[in-house]
Amino acid sequence: MLSSAPPARSFLQKRVVTERKSEAVGFADLSRVVQLLQDPLSSSLKERQIFILRKVVKRCQHGFLLRDLADISKILNLCAEKVTDHPEYAKILCDLLQICGLPFLKEKASDETRFAAVATDCVSQMGYLMRIPLTEVRQQICASVMSFYSHNTHTHSSDGVYPTHVDYRGLMVERSGLAETLVMSMALMEKQLSIKLRLLQTLQILSRTSEVNCRVMLRAQAAQKICFHMSECDPTGPVLFRCSEILWNLLENGSRDELTAQLSNTDCIASLKEAFLHQLLNGFRHYDRQLRNDLLVLLSLIASNPSAPLIESGFVKHLTLFVTFPELKSHNPLVRNLKLSFNHEDFEMKKLLLNVIVVLSRDLAALQLFKEGRVMLGLMLLIKPRAPEPGSRCSWTPGQQEELQLQALACLISLAPLMLDDYMTCQGNTLLLLLLDWCLQEDSFSGRGHSFHGSGGQGGKKAQMRYCVRVLRSVVSLDLEALRQDLCDQGAIGQLLGVLRWFIGRPEAEDAVSLEIQIDSQFILSVLCEGDMHRKELFGSDGVEMLIQYLSLDAALIFSGLGHNKLLLSTVDCVWSCVVGCFGTEDVFVAGGGVDLLLQRLQLSPRHMLIALIGTLLELCESPRAVTRVQCWRGQRDVTAPQLLLQIWRSEEEETGLMRDRHGVIADVKRPVVSRPQDDPSSTSSSRDVSSAVRDVWENLRANIYCIFWKLGFEQLSGLSAEDLVTLSIIRRYLDFKVGEVLHEVRAELLSEGATPVSSDEEALKSLRQVSDDTVQNVRSLQQSILGRQQQEELREEKRLYEEIGFTHKQREIAAEAWRSYVARTSNYSVLKEFKRLREEGSTSDAPSEPALEGPETQHTLSDQ
Repeated sequence: MLSSAPPARSFLQKRVVTERKSEAVGFADLSRVVQLLQDPLSSSLKERQIFILRKVVKRCQHGFLLRDLADISKILNLCAEKVTDHPEYAKILCDLLQICGLPFLKEKASDETRFAAVATDCVSQMGYLMRIPLTEVRQQICASVMSFYSHNTHTHSSDGVYPTHVDYRGLMVERSGLAETLVMSMALMEKQLSIKLRLLQTLQILSRTSEVNCRVMLRAQAAQKICFHMSECDPTGPVLFRCSEILWNLLENGSRDELTAQLSNTDCIASLKEAFLHQLLNGFRHYDRQLRNDLLVLLSLIASNPSAPLIESGFVKHLTLFVTFPELKSHNPLVRNLKLSFNHEDFEMKKLLLNVIVVLSRDLAALQLFKEGRVMLGLMLLIKPRAPEPGSRCSWTPGQQEELQLQALACLISLAPLMLDDYMTCQGNTLLLLLLDWCLQEDSFSGRGHSFHGSGGQGGKKAQMRYCVRVLRSVVSLDLEALRQDLCDQGAIGQLLGVLRWFIGRPEAEDAVSLEIQIDSQFILSVLCEGDMHRKELFGSDGVEMLIQYLSLDAALIFSGLGHNKLLLSTVDCVWSCVVGCFGTEDVFVAGGGVDLLLQRLQLSPRHMLIALIGTLLELCESPRAVTRVQCWRGQRDVTAPQLLLQIWRSEEEETGLMRDRHGVIADVKRPVVSRPQDDPSSTSSSRDVSSAVRDVWENLRANIYCIFWKLGFEQLSGLSAEDLVTLSIIRRYLDFKVGEVLHEVRAELLSEGATPVSSDEEALKSLRQVSDDTVQNVRSLQQSILGRQQQEELREEKRLYEEIGFTHKQREIAAEAWRSYVARTSNYSVLKEFKRLREEGSTSDAPSEPALEGPETQHTLSDQ
């Protein structure tokens, strides 16, 4: 026993020497500190380890070098392992974490790239330390993360060492996935309100501007986990505020669909609803009202998800109470003691509630709750024009009231067609027509704060008129005759004509909002008058005068890009629906020059507008007066209506790829009028139950041109060129060509189905096809004869022209010879003397006589020469 004592003392002495040498190290080599902490025999030297760690903290108090981060991570892990059994390490761990909150230090510019992976691991390690069940450690981790990620500038006093930039630190945090780790650590702090609040503040800072952090947080189901904490008992309110801010950050910087999907469950909706109701009923501060509106926006976002159980959670039922408050009185406890301050936050809440019901209107169950909650009546009360009460604090301001009126009208555009029974019960047509009449009055107050719904209509009531007409358009588009009849009984036709007359001739009628109002008004008139003779008579001469004024628009406006082309199309549609079919209205339209204006537009309009114009013109040609006007019309460059129609026919053939030679003669005798769309397999397969030849008739305007020529008479056309006559020969036989196409399709269908017709049917089909082929050959021969006559006429004209040219040259030669003779006589006396002798000798001859040289006139001419 005594002999073994000295070796023991020797071992301890060596150990002490080793410890002192490690203390002498300048702490530049942190790996020795790691070895000291990892030594299994060092547990008895706890004080020495703590002493060394304090030295490390003191030496690195300005921040850790990037090259030392690997050892720092190991030191943090070792301290975390020891802190459970030895609480003394908690203070050291917090000190080290506090230093981690400072910017990492670099000695060279390349250190940031060189040690990027090590820095990422170190930042990630900070998040993993949240597993330590100590309040002070978790508090320090949150504080260090916020400090590290903040935009504050940290300086360092040592020479040659510089702090890393804030952008670099943010990149390290994003790469480390620290935000995801912190979200997952929320489950460890269910009963620690102070730490939870600190953690929420940290997540709020991390998600404020970084899309990467928001994406990894959503990957960890952050929206759902944070929403669960919103309804927890929190007397001071910061938890609710932090949670709301984080959700807003995720909405702005993350995936909206992912956020909506995570919040669309019963627990999240119940938590949001409870928090919203608490803020609505108990909040009285400006801050509380803003937070309430933020929660309502999140609920609106969830409402856009069809699978969200909003109805099952009871939120929609409560929503109907708040939407109609304070317009409708209710004895429900939720709104019985509810007071609105009618300030800006309450106004924003009202607009958000109106927006939510539009989003929820896609659900039929929600519509049933809206009916029970009398939402339609509340909207009608909002749109009703009311004069502001001066000095009243218990109502909206005039500007707010006007904005709510516009938003209620915007809601009706979606809700009125879905809740027609309530709409009719509340006399929606009457109220809208009264509002339209109010908009046309000059003495009511002008517009103030139209906000989004009043774009383009500030300073007046054009925005109200716009949305009012939109609502009427949405309801008349439904095939409900009772509603249309009610509109007509209320005088809608005359009132809409008054709206259109109000815009005619006004300079402010050229903007987009005014054009939209006019187009919608004409559409409503077209729907109301279509197929009803009595309503067309109500449209009458006033409506015809209005249409003629719209058809007289400057052609330059149609191509201006402002929307006048749509206005022209709606005008033509109005002519079709409100004029055509009523003899008295048609006569007024023709007498007012309506047919001439349609032909004018036909000459100047682009191709996509020709179908409507030619179709309307065809319907009007049922009247003999309209036919006479078409025959007498002359357009630009003295073009007649038949010439214009023939030109359009040729253009249509070029567009559809019909085979013609350079003179317009039929090139393919087997397919004289088969267009390119008929050969398209996709269009043929989509309508196998309809013949492609028959379908081609109603899908292009050539059939309408054929019908117009049939009304005008093919034999009564004059002033046509040979090219026009060639085209006219095709038009005249257009229907026969289509019959031939149908026969060809019948034959092809029989062959494709393997059916063999009986001999009599085969013979009949063969004879009919032969007749069709003969018709094509006859038309082709007629075209060639027309061209031959034209060629002969051109040859005769050319011969006559050459004869005129020869006669002109001969006259010029005679005149030149006479002039030369005249000059010779006046310049040579002997020639003059000889000429006189010859004239005296042949006074009875047929030689042409020359003017006498004597006299003052001749002498004057010679002197001039």
